[in-house]
Amino acid sequence: MPAAPEGTIPYSQGRAAQPAALERIVSRVAAQLDVTSRVLTARRPVFTGIGASHAALALPVRLLEEHGLPARRVLAGDLVPEAVFADADLVIGVSQSGRSTETLDALVQVAREHRAALVNAASSPLAESAAHRIDLGSEPDSYASTVGYTGTLIALTMIARALTGRQPAEITAEWAGIAGLLEEQERAIATTVDEFAVRAADTVAADLVASGAARSVTEAGALLLREVCRVPATALATRNYLHGAMESAGRTLHVTVGDGRELDLARTLAEAGHPTLALTGAPLTGAGLLHVAPIPGHLSPPVRTVLQTIVVQRLAGALAQARGVDIEDFVFHHADTKSEEPVG
Repeated sequence: MPAAPEGTIPYSQGRAAQPAALERIVSRVAAQLDVTSRVLTARRPVFTGIGASHAALALPVRLLEEHGLPARRVLAGDLVPEAVFADADLVIGVSQSGRSTETLDALVQVAREHRAALVNAASSPLAESAAHRIDLGSEPDSYASTVGYTGTLIALTMIARALTGRQPAEITAEWAGIAGLLEEQERAIATTVDEFAVRAADTVAADLVASGAARSVTEAGALLLREVCRVPATALATRNYLHGAMESAGRTLHVTVGDGRELDLARTLAEAGHPTLALTGAPLTGAGLLHVAPIPGHLSPPVRTVLQTIVVQRLAGALAQARGVDIEDFVFHHADTKSEEPVG
């Protein structure tokens, strides 16, 4: 069974490193935004990535749409570039490693001056292929991404805020005290999440449900449950989930993220006998099979997204332990998903 690649850190170490790492990432990205003029002036950006990177793109697209900018995210590896990128004034490829072959292949379909890259690895093929680049500072990351993913969420938010005209000081201020917020969030949800993981240890599948920016949480969370816990997991949009998808509930765990229709959904699932974890800032009391991970409601949506993400990261780690899965072992290795050389 393949082990995690050389150069990665253990999953638990990646989670523990996040508070301090995210403080560094805020400062580093802010400094780079000051000199990345093309990124700041785009009006028809298209974001592209694959895996967890694609999941992260739900957040900036939602932020930009709310400000009237027609941003889009597309799945690298499954697109017709000529149609998707035709009206884009900037294509932003996102890859924590900077080596995802599908994202590299997508980015080189546009002229170099219209390419931007957001990576963790400062020296990487994706960064080298783009005319404009922002990096997280090559922060050590786990194979099932922890620091790299939450850092990417922060960087994407900062880029989106810059595109909507916010000033540098305001962009940085949104993340003031992020280390302390993460540590406080971890303490607030640890017992609840660990108890939920034990109760759901024999689950055969998982549904993670959210809407809007929180889809970055559920899509990345579903990937984590597959990678780390080997649980077939699916991320679904809230309203679409209500239109039939939830009928297959049975020996399944459920995670709902949000303060709207997700609340009634969480109650309904738990009352029907399905272990459910609700991530919400609304008043909701856990009882029976309903577990509640409170998320501070006064924070901005991007900050809440990061805090919600660390909840599902903890869930993945706790559930793997409850199921007896070695979190650092992976079943399959693919030689064609990472590149060592720049393309085009």
